[in-house]
Amino acid sequence: MRQLFGTDGVRGTANIYPMTTEIAMQIGRAIAFIVKKKTKGHHIVIGKDTRLSGYMLENALAAGVCSMGVDVQLLGPLPTPGIAFITTSMRADAGVVISASHNPFQDNGIKIFSRDGFKLPDEVELDIEDLIFSQKMAALRPVADEVGKAARIDDACGRYIVFLKNTFPNKYTLDDFHIVLDCAHGAAYKVAPFVFAELGAKVTCLGVDPDGKNINRDCGALHPELMAEKVRQLGANIGLALDGDADRLIVCDEKGAIVDGDHIMAICAADLISRGKLKKKTAVATVMSNIGLEKALSDLGAKLLRTSVGDRYVVEAMRAKGCNFGGEQSGHLIFLDHNTTGDGTLAALQLLAIMIKRKKPLSELAKIMTAYPQVLENVRLSSRIAPEQIRGFSEALKAAEERLGSRGRILVRASGTEPVIRVMAEGEDEKEISDLALELCDVIRRADRV
Repeated sequence: MRQLFGTDGVRGTANIYPMTTEIAMQIGRAIAFIVKKKTKGHHIVIGKDTRLSGYMLENALAAGVCSMGVDVQLLGPLPTPGIAFITTSMRADAGVVISASHNPFQDNGIKIFSRDGFKLPDEVELDIEDLIFSQKMAALRPVADEVGKAARIDDACGRYIVFLKNTFPNKYTLDDFHIVLDCAHGAAYKVAPFVFAELGAKVTCLGVDPDGKNINRDCGALHPELMAEKVRQLGANIGLALDGDADRLIVCDEKGAIVDGDHIMAICAADLISRGKLKKKTAVATVMSNIGLEKALSDLGAKLLRTSVGDRYVVEAMRAKGCNFGGEQSGHLIFLDHNTTGDGTLAALQLLAIMIKRKKPLSELAKIMTAYPQVLENVRLSSRIAPEQIRGFSEALKAAEERLGSRGRILVRASGTEPVIRVMAEGEDEKEISDLALELCDVIRRADRV
């Protein structure tokens, strides 16, 4: 049983277990312990987003790493994909990200990249938990000149900016683009504006004044309506909205219409197919992606491989199957030919390059995919329980699926972090799927009251 790690690292309310400085220091010690067993170089990079609690967790992690005789290089505020890039670029033994991604400022999290820039596999996360709770490291105390030291890398942002610009075709510029960019007061507030401006765009910035408490607040990828309204007001060409750690992207077209991750995947997959660059002629997405994406890829002679929810599972499937492109409806877009994890700024550059090449506005490109109506309902329970353990639910689900038939699909899953069951229904008739989803939710609620 996992005690700390969820589907995307350790996460929770800052200064409340497990997101305490005590646990952070123990995680730092455990990472350093594993590093010392496997490598000779012994240095770990640590980056963060703009949350107030990042300071205390950064210092606790660094203290834990140094106490085991491993050096630390502090990157400061930097997007999660930037930390993955720096980890591999600097040949670090591991990279640690202090961020709760799209969550509000009072939350925080710890994610870990291995030296190859990919998130740690489950078995290594379990090893870290075992080291912490078994007290196996308690007696390991390097002394004198054997303790580690910490240094700050002042040019981390500049290195990442250069990397991002190099993913954009040299023959193109953004001279003709007016971009509305919302950085969610998060980790990309310095990096992203420079990238688009240095490539020639006129950039109107939103969400670039972090105060430690406003990250993701009514802005960014979770609230793209702010960006969309600004695009309409200014007559901009496109709107780009990142989340707090800038690993996801939601955009709007020149008319202010929101374009989600599924549509962006369809556009980018079509471009890769046209260039013979979509490996295995397969894109990877989660079970939450719209049927419309699957149909659009099929029309292009390609396939969609589905995984469990979470960008780490998308990446794992991509690596296992030899694929190079995938993502999530929520805006995680993974171009393995460029980076090892979802990267909102990098994805925006790839989309802009396609707009230039095709000489079409985003509203035209987005027509490649027609989204089926999709309804998502969340049921909060008194305690965590798997859907199949709810009395009568399996029978109700089977009956609903038979009624829907080939006109759509129903997906039910328990949240990985809270006592919530999510019911998603998708199909041709919005009223039909909405009714089915609500009926299933009622079955869950009635069982919870018994």
